[in-house]
Amino acid sequence: QVQLVESGGGLVQPGGSLRLSCTVSGRLIDLYDMGWYRQAPGNQRELVAAIFGIRYTSYAESVKGRFTISRENDKNTVYLQMNGLKPEDTAVYYCNRVQSPGAWGQGTQVTVSS
Repeated sequence: QVQLVESGGGLVQPGGSLRLSCTVSGRLIDLYDMGWYRQAPGNQRELVAAIFGIRYTSYAESVKGRFTISRENDKNTVYLQMNGLKPEDTAVYYCNRVQSPGAWGQGTQVTVSS
């Protein structure tokens, strides 16, 4: 059974940084394009960052230049480095495949507030 466990969220002031981690068990991630998604209250879940293969990355306009996605296949883990956080980044963050996402993990809450 595939499990996704996201961690690293928290409360941070505007302009601050967080590093999120997503550890996958039950399936090797090296065959898949992986992404970080987020869902704010009242909004649909959106894809904010994706990594295709080992290095090619893509970002939503709202986070471009501030977020960096990376992966360590030998640890079956995907990361999201978030810098210059803004209040509008407040959401629950999830990781999953980019194509045909499977079951979702519990996510990790990111709150940006002074």
